Amino acid sequence: MTRDQAPTTDRIIQGDAATELRALPAGCADVIFADPPYNLQLEGALYRPNNTRVDGVDDDWDRFAGFADYDAFTRDWLEAARHALKADGTLWVIGSYHNIYRVGSLLQDLGYWILNDIVWRKSNPMPNFRGRRFTNAHETLLWVAKSKDSKYRFNYEAMKALNDDLQMRSDWYFPICVGAERLRDDDGAKAHPTQKPEALLHRVLLASTEVGDLVVDPFFGSGTTGAMARKLRRRWIGIERDDTYVEIARHRISKVPPAPDPDLVRCPSRKEEKRIPFGSLIEQGLLEPGTLLYDPKKRFTARVRADGTLISADVTGSIHKVGATLQKAPSCNGWQFWNLDVEGKLVPIDVLRQKLRAELRAE
Repeated sequence: MTRDQAPTTDRIIQGDAATELRALPAGCADVIFADPPYNLQLEGALYRPNNTRVDGVDDDWDRFAGFADYDAFTRDWLEAARHALKADGTLWVIGSYHNIYRVGSLLQDLGYWILNDIVWRKSNPMPNFRGRRFTNAHETLLWVAKSKDSKYRFNYEAMKALNDDLQMRSDWYFPICVGAERLRDDDGAKAHPTQKPEALLHRVLLASTEVGDLVVDPFFGSGTTGAMARKLRRRWIGIERDDTYVEIARHRISKVPPAPDPDLVRCPSRKEEKRIPFGSLIEQGLLEPGTLLYDPKKRFTARVRADGTLISADVTGSIHKVGATLQKAPSCNGWQFWNLDVEGKLVPIDVLRQKLRAELRAE
C-alpha cells in the first residue's frame, strides 16, 4: 500500500499498534480512539471478603518492566498515531490514575493540543475490597487535537441534543459493561477484561465524527469501537495483536446492523448546513402569505407576507427584526421565536426549515 492510497476500511489488522499505525497512509484517520494498557502494576491476586478471587487485569499485555518501559511504549504509539491522524483530526485516550498522567505529559511533549479531560464516572464501580483507599469509581478520557491550530470537529449541537438541550459537560455517567453486553467465553469468563461500554463509544463517535469518517482503534480488544462505528455508519480500522480477541471482535461486529438511513446518524453542524432564507418557505409552498404566527406564549402575533417579511400591529420586517422589536430586545432568533398553531399545538417555524433542508439534501 502506497501512502497516497486510501486505506481499506471496516477491517481488523492483526499486529502491533505502533507498527501498524505507521503502515497506514499518512493523515488518513479522522479520529483515533485508544484504550491502551493501563500498566496497573498489580502484585498478586486480589480476593473479596468471601474469599472469592477478583477477576482483574493480570494479562501479559498489561505488564511492563517499569515506568520508563511504559513511557517508551506510550511515546512509540503516540508518535505513530500522529502519522496516521489528519491535520484536523482528534485523538481520544482513556486511562486510569495508573497511566493517564504519564500519557497526558507525553501527548503535550509530542505537540498534541489537549481539548478536554473527561471523567467517566461509573454507576457500578468495583468496590475497594481491602478498605485502604477510596473506591476507584472513574476513568479519564483525554480528547486532543493534532496541534493547537487544528480545525477539529466537535458536534456541539448533537451533544446538546443528547443531553436534553443542555450543554454536554465533561463528566459522563455510565455503568461498566454488565449483563448481555459483557462478552463471555465458553466457560462464562469475561472474553476481555477491559471491555468498554457501548454507550461510551456512542458518545465519543457522535461528538467527534460524521457519517463516512474513518475511526482507527489501535488497541481494538473486543471491538467496541468497530461495533459502534458500524452502527453509526462510520468507517473503521481496528488493530489488535491477540488472535483470540481478533476473532471475538470480528464475530461481534458481523452481527451489528448499520443504521438503516445515514441521515439518522449524521451530525451536521449549523455552520455546515445550507442557508435557508425565510422567504424560501413561502416560495416552496410550506407557508402561505397571510399565515398567522405566534410567539411561544401567544403574547404577540404577526402575519406572513409574500416577500418573506412579517407584519404586526407595530412593525414590519424580517422574522428576527419583528421578534426583537416586539420584545424590546437587541436581537431575536426568529426561527425559534415564531410558531405555527397546528391543531392547538405551537410548532416553531424552524421545523419547516429543517424539512426543506432534508428535501434539498435528498435531491
